[in-house]
Amino acid sequence: MTTRIQRRNRERILEAALDVFSVNGFRGSTLDQIAAVAGLSKPNILYYFDSKDAMHRALLDQLLGIWLAPLRAIRATGDPHDEILGYMRRKLQMSRDYPRESRLFANEVLQGAPRLADAIAGDLKALVDDRAEIIRGWIEAGRLARIDPHHLIFSIWALTQHYADFDAQIRLIRGDTDPMDGAEAFLDLLFDRLLKP
Repeated sequence: MTTRIQRRNRERILEAALDVFSVNGFRGSTLDQIAAVAGLSKPNILYYFDSKDAMHRALLDQLLGIWLAPLRAIRATGDPHDEILGYMRRKLQMSRDYPRESRLFANEVLQGAPRLADAIAGDLKALVDDRAEIIRGWIEAGRLARIDPHHLIFSIWALTQHYADFDAQIRLIRGDTDPMDGAEAFLDLLFDRLLKP
């Protein structure tokens, strides 16, 4: 049975690993860096996770559940326009609430998804294909513009996650304290026009 201290240490290690991996990527991160951020010794970290890879995989596994929830929330019985704009807004909110997780996921995919390929080709693909079929049904019923459902989903990912993954670029260009200021209104307008039949 896991004690409260063990659970707290495990969470502390994963929080530190998330900080380190989201900045340095998997290859650029070391156990020493994670130990320093966690404020624990390297042997202590290895008591909870037998390798850097195990920590990274634990973070990715946690992230996938969070990442898929907004897409799962699209309901076939809902209004197509509201469902897609709602999905876009949920993804944008995730970029605001989980920027480190977004960068962790992006870094993994940019490396060719070596630790997530099975999950992407399995659960994620199945979910995207299922939601694409829902969107295709709405298109065939004349309720949405004739657009490619997969590319619509990819566009939502790209346009919302950009705010987390390229936060520094947006801040340097706009000089705003909040890089997402006006983002939702802009994306609402963009997708509203795109979706109209």
